[in-house]
Amino acid sequence: MPGRVAIVTDSTAYLPTGLAAELGVTVVPLYVVLNGESGIEGVDVTPSDLARALSDRRASVTTSRPTPEDFTEAYRKALADGADGVVSVHLSSELSGTWDAARLAAAECGSDAVRVVDSRSAAMGLGFAVLSAAEAAGAGSSLDEVEAIAERTVDRTTTLFYVDTLEHLRRGGRIGAAQAWLGTALAVKPLLHVVDGRIVPLEKVRTAGKAVARLEELALKAAGESTVDIAVQHLAAAERAAGLADRLRARVPHLHHLYASEVGAVVGAHVGPGLLGVVVVRR
Repeated sequence: MPGRVAIVTDSTAYLPTGLAAELGVTVVPLYVVLNGESGIEGVDVTPSDLARALSDRRASVTTSRPTPEDFTEAYRKALADGADGVVSVHLSSELSGTWDAARLAAAECGSDAVRVVDSRSAAMGLGFAVLSAAEAAGAGSSLDEVEAIAERTVDRTTTLFYVDTLEHLRRGGRIGAAQAWLGTALAVKPLLHVVDGRIVPLEKVRTAGKAVARLEELALKAAGESTVDIAVQHLAAAERAAGLADRLRARVPHLHHLYASEVGAVVGAHVGPGLLGVVVVRR
């Protein structure tokens, strides 16, 4: 009989409320530092706290990864509670040191017992890999099988997003190849996507309305004729996100699940208010 596999992720998965607890997923939080004061994402610092801070140009906002010790504690607790192994799925290693901290903790606990998966994405781009791993573990899959299922989900995931401004990505050093757009940033609304874990420019659109419409078309193209799960995520743009979610429900031909939620403070600090993202995963 396959042993019980525990699933661990980090707080940037932004799973729908209550789902982590329902599936028995352990969430290790990242930290947000507002004006020099560190707090736990989702506990001490909420998305609304972050949006208020970012509205003040004098405010200082930074983020930091969990420590290896944070992960070691989570892994040892899961193993002590009876798990035969752990699959730990995390934020892109190109965007954060979170995956590296998890890998160091896994080495401490024994890589035969703890497998660390790089989602090469963020938010529900990570979250869908976590959900697939949790479903497989709940069905009794082995450690090797759960790890492989998470990695296959990563390969089937498309992450697209719109930001009102590139300024927050620039400040956080996550702008990558979109750096070339900064000179014209006031004149365009940028669409970006995640490729091999990095944020990459996709298209420049003239207005926010056109950008949202284009994001919808790109999501439909990514879905194609496959059966898909979709997540629509935002920061301080709930009405815009709800409208996009409704249109995708009506237009995607083979929609399995659609989740709509707000991203938390860590990702929000790097993209800013007005973010609208769509994650499409082919089942």
